[in-house]
Amino acid sequence: MRYSGKELLKNLPDKHKVDGDLSEKQFDNIKTIFDADEFSLTWLNPSRTDAEQLIKNTLSQLIICSLDFDSSKFKDTNKCFVKVESPKLVFLRIVGQFFKAPVEYGIHKSAVIHPEAVIHPKSYVGPNTYIGKCVIGEGTIIYGNCYLYDNTRIGSNVVINACTVIGADGFGYARNENNILEKFPHIGGVLIEDNVEIGANTCIDKGTLGDTIIKKGVKIDNLVHIAHNVLVGENTMIIANSMIGGSTIIGANSWIAPSVSLRDAIVIGENVTVGMGSVVTKNIPTGQTWAGSPAKELSKLKEQLKKVDEL
Repeated sequence: MRYSGKELLKNLPDKHKVDGDLSEKQFDNIKTIFDADEFSLTWLNPSRTDAEQLIKNTLSQLIICSLDFDSSKFKDTNKCFVKVESPKLVFLRIVGQFFKAPVEYGIHKSAVIHPEAVIHPKSYVGPNTYIGKCVIGEGTIIYGNCYLYDNTRIGSNVVINACTVIGADGFGYARNENNILEKFPHIGGVLIEDNVEIGANTCIDKGTLGDTIIKKGVKIDNLVHIAHNVLVGENTMIIANSMIGGSTIIGANSWIAPSVSLRDAIVIGENVTVGMGSVVTKNIPTGQTWAGSPAKELSKLKEQLKKVDEL
C-alpha cells in the first residue's frame, strides 16, 4: 500500500518542520538511507559525519532528520526533509503505525499449558512453548520453544522471544558436614511487569524465598542470564551476553552494555552506565559511568590507563 505525505503529516509530533513539498510525496516501504528507493521513507542519524554525501546518494525523496539539519544545499532537488527533535524515535513510531504486522492472538496447538495457568485471551503463545502455573497479561507475546515455570507472573504487552527460560531454579548450594553440596530451596517466583521485552535464549531464574523482579519498561537482549532474587529497575537496558549475579539490584534507566558481569549482592544505582565487558564487583552510585575489569568509575579508569601509558 502506498501512503501520502499528508498521511505522514498526521503522525508527526507538534514540533516539526518540513523543507520541501510533502504533499506530493508518497511512500510504500521503509529502508535504510543506503538502500532506499524513490518510494522509501528513511531517516538520517544526526551523528553521521557524512550526512551530505548520504543525502546526495540516496534515492529516497522523503527523509526524516533532525531540526538543525541544514537542508539548504538540496533545495533544487526533489527531496523532502521532515525535521524533528528525535529522528530515530519519530521514525520507529511511524514504522509501527504504517508497517507493523498485526498480532494474531491465541495459543499454538503444539504449546503445552498447565490447567491452572491464567492466560489473557488477547495474548499469544507460540509453538512448542510450555506455560506452567503462570499468569499472562493482555497483549503479551511469547514466541516458540520457551519454558515458563510455575509462579511466573507476566504483565501486559510483554514480548518474550524464542527459547527463553523463565523461572528455573537459581544456583544456590551449601556444603554439609560431609562436604557434600545441598541445594538451597527455590520457592519464589518471577514477576515481569508491563512493557518488558526479553530477547531469545535468555534465562531469568526464580527467587529463593521471594521473587526475581523485572520492572516495567525493561529491555533485555539475547543470551542474558539473570540470577535469583535480582531486581531490575524501570526502563533499564541489559545487552547481550551480560550476567547479573544473584540478589543484585539495578536502578531505573541504567544501561548494562554487552558482556558485562555483575557480581552477586551489589547495588547499581539509577541512570548508571556500565561499559562493554566490564566486571563489576562493587556498588555503583547513581549517575556514574563505570568500565574495566575490575570496573572503576570512568575518570579513575582513564587516570589509571594514562599512568600505564606513561611507563
